[in-house]
Amino acid sequence: MIAFKIRQEPIIGLEELSRIRMAFEVKSLFEARRSDTGEIELCERWLEAPYLKDYDAIPGNRPIDLPRHFDLSNWCLLSARYDQRWIGGALIAWKTTGVDLLENRDDLAVLWDLRVNPADRRRGVASALFEQAVSWAQSRGCRALKIESQNNNVPACRFYSSRGCRLRDVLSGVYADFPEEIQFLWYKDFA
Repeated sequence: MIAFKIRQEPIIGLEELSRIRMAFEVKSLFEARRSDTGEIELCERWLEAPYLKDYDAIPGNRPIDLPRHFDLSNWCLLSARYDQRWIGGALIAWKTTGVDLLENRDDLAVLWDLRVNPADRRRGVASALFEQAVSWAQSRGCRALKIESQNNNVPACRFYSSRGCRLRDVLSGVYADFPEEIQFLWYKDFA
């Protein structure tokens, strides 16, 4: 474990967040099915040919591109720093027109982006950022934090599940440029 600090940053810090690579090797996929009780069950399927998924390689998809699409005045940017160097960050959306994931609700926040420098992963950075995102949303009267992931991001799905998030929606055909990817919508409900 390294000694890092989490702090809230001005939105202009999106440039720093964009420097942290959002890529991972896809070795397996989750397939989802509804159980007899209506719960969503995930079954892991290993791939014969793993591949690299790089969200930042998608044009217009980097955090630095967001101000062109949305008013970020109600958003929160968190940094995880070690010796003033950004090793991770999180971006939370709240009360923003045009963000469909917010469902037109003022009591819902969306964890839009959570990333950790590959060399600093598995050291508690993502957990600390997630907990701070939960605290930030709760302090604004939110009843839940919503997170989008995909079936090919198995580590993220495991992470959100381990943090008490429940998978509520599984949607095919959401990503026109990536028709094989399935959208998973997780919710962390607050007591």
